[in-house]
Amino acid sequence: MTIDLKTVDIKPLRHTYAHVAQYIGADKAASRYLEGTMGAQSETNFHYRPTWDPEHALFDASRTAIAMSNWYALKDPRQFYYASWTMTRARQQDAMESNFEFVESRGMIDLIPQEVRDQALAVLIPLRHAAWGANMNNSQICATGYGTAFTAPAMFHAMDNLGVAQYLTRLALAMEGPDRLDAAKEAWLVDPAWQPLRRYVEDTLVVQDPVELFVAQNVALDGLLYPLIYGTFVDDRIALQGGSAVAMLTAFMPEWHDESNRWVDAVTKIMAAESEDNKALLTHWIRNWEEQAASALLPVAEMALPGTGRAALDEARLQLRARLGKTGIAL
Repeated sequence: MTIDLKTVDIKPLRHTYAHVAQYIGADKAASRYLEGTMGAQSETNFHYRPTWDPEHALFDASRTAIAMSNWYALKDPRQFYYASWTMTRARQQDAMESNFEFVESRGMIDLIPQEVRDQALAVLIPLRHAAWGANMNNSQICATGYGTAFTAPAMFHAMDNLGVAQYLTRLALAMEGPDRLDAAKEAWLVDPAWQPLRRYVEDTLVVQDPVELFVAQNVALDGLLYPLIYGTFVDDRIALQGGSAVAMLTAFMPEWHDESNRWVDAVTKIMAAESEDNKALLTHWIRNWEEQAASALLPVAEMALPGTGRAALDEARLQLRARLGKTGIAL
């Protein structure tokens, strides 16, 4: 008896789901990111308009003044969907756990000069409240924005900011104790140096247009705050004065900011390239909110970097403008 072995090439009838194929083509295989993003926005069969905003449908692209012919064009270059995002953050969490264990097991906090420790805590811990504001704002972007390609990363961004707030809380507990959290909250509420930033955060909480809110929070404020605080202050000042433990315990923040910039810049670039009207409106919003963010951060910069705070903030503004220039936005 002889047996002939043959290979049969079975051509699939389709490469992806129909609602995905209408965006990428029926002959293309879709990644998990595309399958979890393309065509996922609810568009029909709403029972009623929201009672809190009867002028709009529950999911309504007209909530923003920015117009897009295809909201799915705002793809995340990181290709984050729930699984890839959680796996990435899990690896970073493992690294941060190792950092905390290393610092605590070797008593590195006790080696930080008291003056440096006090300065680090005074500047960093009130920023828990700014991170909470960023969490709220990105949750709002997800709630009122349109298109899964835009709203899903906004929710990931919201939870990332919650993680930032938690790391700052843990930093305070590791370096001093719960009393430092109360002191930071009091500073956020009454210290004159924090009131401009607090006002900025509270003003953004009532911005109605989700794309303008994206600009105010993720482009303007975060674009200045992270390079100023976690770059110039922590890495270039605190770490070099014996506070390397502080840099280790906040290592997630600059790493996350550099990564998330890819999404923020991609969204800005694609929206600006859609039309001249979009570009003009984005330029107006960015100019307005960047100036307000710089004004709000100036007292914090001068508190963190006496004598060089304004120069450090100006450098952060130049870096942000260089970033924006690559997206087509010239301030």
